[in-house]
Amino acid sequence: MRVVVAVTGASGIDYAVTLLKTLGEEKTLIVSEHGRRLIEIESALSLDEIGAMANVRYDDNDLEAAISSGSNEFDAMVIVPCSMSTLSKVACGIADTLITRTASVALKEDRKFILVPRETPLSKIHIDNMSKLKDAGAVILPAMPAFYTKPKTIQDMVNFITGKIMESLGLDHQLYEKWE
Repeated sequence: MRVVVAVTGASGIDYAVTLLKTLGEEKTLIVSEHGRRLIEIESALSLDEIGAMANVRYDDNDLEAAISSGSNEFDAMVIVPCSMSTLSKVACGIADTLITRTASVALKEDRKFILVPRETPLSKIHIDNMSKLKDAGAVILPAMPAFYTKPKTIQDMVNFITGKIMESLGLDHQLYEKWE
């Protein structure tokens, strides 16, 4: 499966890092300007180290990148973490960056499209935009870890959300034990 992973400026870089480590071989990474700042603030890893986990890495300003076209056949896109600004732009059809343009392609080509927002609380505008995207075919997967898995570490909680992303992609994982 060819998956595009986009990182925006919402808190939660560990979700993206764990997803990149868990996904198969065909993965493309885009990091927004605020996503770069997020990496500096939250991660012990550098942008280059995270970028090395992907086969291809694009700058968010590169609107001529192959993935910005519907003729480029990636299978899925995950925006993780997804800022409300990015979510709102996509919901309104604004495609002014590579991330929002690729999201537009994912929606118009009926490809698997997952957004992992990490904002709380939510305003009515946030909820309305999520509803618009759900109606358009996106999967809205908020970063809301469960506790029935009895997490002992922050990584256990990150693994739960990453496992849910993998399940939404239709991919197997060993990130947490499923409810029996």
